[in-house]
Amino acid sequence: MTKSLPVAQPFESTDEQGPRHGRSLPPLLGPGRLLAELLIAGVFAVVLSLVLQLGVNRMPTLLPGTNVPVAMMALVTAVIAVVTFGLLGLGIASRWPLWVTLAGSWALLSGLATLVLAIPLHTTRFFLGGVSLDNTFRLQYMERMASTAALSDINYHGIAAYYPGGWFWLGGRFANLVGLQGWETYKPYSIMWAALSATIAFVLWSLVVRRRLALLAAMVTLLVGVVSSGVEEPYAWPTTAWLPPIAILAWTVLCRRSRGPVWPLVLIGLYLGVCAVTYTLHLGFSALLVVLFAAMAGVLAVREGERAGTVVRRLLLRLVLVGAISAVLAAIVWAPFILNGGLGKDNAVPRFLPSGSAYFPMPFVPDNALGVLCLIGLVWAVLRVRRDRIAFVLLTCTALVYVWFGLSTLALAMNTTLLSFRFLATIKLVLAVAGIFGSLELLRYLRARRAHWQRPVLALSVVFAVLGSVTLVQDGIRSSLAKVIQRAETDYYPTGFTPSGDRDPAQEGAWTGRLITAIDDLGGGKPTDEIVLSDNIELMSFRPYWGFQMTPHYANPLARYDDRSAEIETWGHATSPASLLEQMHDGPFEAPTMLVLRRADDGTLTYTIRYDTFPKKIPVAGRPVKFDPKLFDSPRFERRDVGPFAVIAVN
Repeated sequence: MTKSLPVAQPFESTDEQGPRHGRSLPPLLGPGRLLAELLIAGVFAVVLSLVLQLGVNRMPTLLPGTNVPVAMMALVTAVIAVVTFGLLGLGIASRWPLWVTLAGSWALLSGLATLVLAIPLHTTRFFLGGVSLDNTFRLQYMERMASTAALSDINYHGIAAYYPGGWFWLGGRFANLVGLQGWETYKPYSIMWAALSATIAFVLWSLVVRRRLALLAAMVTLLVGVVSSGVEEPYAWPTTAWLPPIAILAWTVLCRRSRGPVWPLVLIGLYLGVCAVTYTLHLGFSALLVVLFAAMAGVLAVREGERAGTVVRRLLLRLVLVGAISAVLAAIVWAPFILNGGLGKDNAVPRFLPSGSAYFPMPFVPDNALGVLCLIGLVWAVLRVRRDRIAFVLLTCTALVYVWFGLSTLALAMNTTLLSFRFLATIKLVLAVAGIFGSLELLRYLRARRAHWQRPVLALSVVFAVLGSVTLVQDGIRSSLAKVIQRAETDYYPTGFTPSGDRDPAQEGAWTGRLITAIDDLGGGKPTDEIVLSDNIELMSFRPYWGFQMTPHYANPLARYDDRSAEIETWGHATSPASLLEQMHDGPFEAPTMLVLRRADDGTLTYTIRYDTFPKKIPVAGRPVKFDPKLFDSPRFERRDVGPFAVIAVN
């Protein structure tokens, strides 16, 4: 018989032999049980995370700059790891009722995910990254979604949204429920999703492996999210965390020759739909992976003697079902943008080439705990790829990440990229999970060699698991998350003070509160009534003002970024207040109601237009547009100076 790719290992283990060549066992959970567990586990994780966050918030207040939260976090991690791996090693949990085992697993995962983030951020109301860099966009989106139930654009008034807003829309509803502003909600909401991601990952892994293996895989998923900074992008991390079990399920279902239940295909379609409404890159990657699996399954079936026409019809029907379900969900956020012609517009978003995209990722260099685990995973996946279904799927995912990096580099010829650095967390997760399966296989081999080795090997494995877990969390907090934690502790609140109560007038953030007050006083209406022209992008993170312009890499293609920039430059060349007002109100865009300009030493007022400098390492530069103060000498303008800024209302 012709040798084939792995298709049908039993779900209970990765080293037992079972039926092969396309005939696989069904998922371990039925649709009813799966739906029940997803709902109950999700609610459980959300409630527990919020309760734990409230508990952390009630701890004695500490000033930023101490190691006390880190020390507490390390202790909590160690305790949870000892409990988790101790119970698994002793096999005590296997004698408990199923509901106790499940509730305990959910509690351990959601509790660790919550505390490992909430405790280091105890001193601040900001999430990782504060209000700096990409977080200005994220907080602005949360403010927008908290101010409206419509899927509106982040910045521009009256334009169909471009960035998929599913995660942020739910965040807006959460903000309304708890009575907080969007920026205040971002931290507890993000931590809650970290807990939810780990718990749902456990349920999804339970479809394809035994419960104990599912718990281990979910635990590693959680830890990799911390050490790889995956949780720093909380709306992208869930679909990354859920990819490996969904990929294993997809390969199994697509390899099935006989007719089987349809619901696994529905689940795969729902996963792709979630990608579409939360993080478009993951939709492209996951859809490509599913199509690749279908092609490989088809080639395998034809090689084994099945008629090509039959294979193509079967696989095409399955792909159509998956695609239709994902398309319905995708249409919720993408239909307005597409119907308004957005797909044909110039798009600066993918024109970004940091070092993370320039180099191929090598997460298996054994210079830290994650590197060792990834190396074990790579070796195991390569050695077991022909005989183990999970090894094959994880190795295929790894290979596709490298293909994505290569395609991203080739895309430079078309003056764009595929933002391949966004898949660094993906490859680390895939190889780390493979490392768990490889480690377990090694342990089984050692225990089988000598009967008297069983207890020492088991004890040693528990010790290594505990130490490895603590090491991964500490490495993440000490290295990959250190800078974003520091940002969260030192960035300015909208009050104009940092979390530690400091205020430096030389810093722009020190004036944010007074700028907001000035805009509210001069405008006299709701924040959503104002269209603000300001290059102080942090200002837009704390109130749901509409913006006349924003940075090019977050600008909606429908907003005509370059035309707006050119329009602003024409305003700077106006010769009188009347001509400025005429240009603003008779132009092609809805005019700003408020200007927040910078005051220069010579008395002129400036606005800095940002433009794309791709492929430079720093992809954005700025050029100032100067306004003569005399242009605002009119009753139609009302000016108030706030520190280094001038706030000007346009009537």
